[in-house]
Amino acid sequence: MNTALSVRDLTVTYSDTPVLWDVDADIPVGSMAAIVGPNGAGKSTFIKAALELTPRLTGEVAFFGESLRAVRQRIAYVPQRAAIDWDFPITVEEVVLMGVYGQRGWVRRPRKEDYLRVADALDVVGLASFRQRPIAQLSGGQQQRTFLARALVQQADLWILDEPFQGVDAETEHALVAVLHGLQSKGKTIIAVHHDLQTLPRYFDYLFAINVRRIAEGYMRDIALAEVLKQTFAHEGIAQ
Repeated sequence: MNTALSVRDLTVTYSDTPVLWDVDADIPVGSMAAIVGPNGAGKSTFIKAALELTPRLTGEVAFFGESLRAVRQRIAYVPQRAAIDWDFPITVEEVVLMGVYGQRGWVRRPRKEDYLRVADALDVVGLASFRQRPIAQLSGGQQQRTFLARALVQQADLWILDEPFQGVDAETEHALVAVLHGLQSKGKTIIAVHHDLQTLPRYFDYLFAINVRRIAEGYMRDIALAEVLKQTFAHEGIAQ
């Protein structure tokens, strides 16, 4: 299988308590994959450990068959909104412009083409008229669109999103899903932590179910979804 994210024997502990235990995963290239599980199942920890944002006790992780360092520029990460300081004095355009720094570097001034990319990304997510708006003045849905635009500017091959639809209205959620499906149609891979089980089959074509350990993994068409979810949510996990 051609994998965008491959994980072997991933274990993460907090104060000697296992949050993830001996987890394997193989997320295929070109899939739109949902990570699901109860509160405390380790969903966000799985993402952060794969991206080396959280220490791993054990485990090997590969992106497109290579190390994170080798392919970091091909990966766009959108964290939970709660992890962002929304009071920081910065505009929507400046946030989105950060998406080009991985390619240009922090010391090089952005070029005209970079600003054009920012404008295109803001247009895609419906925020073209908010370019100079301070992020502190945005609604939750607009904030999420802003960080999606930043990821668009990165022109990544793999998108990893931690609860991208949390706290947004239905209109924004549908708009974000449309953007992500558009990326998938271009061969990009989407991995997202997702909570709404009702929308799973409509939004995603691949499932990674976890509750400290991996419960199940596979294309939606190949798994017994109801049974997998029953097993996944049978017992609450330990840490988020």
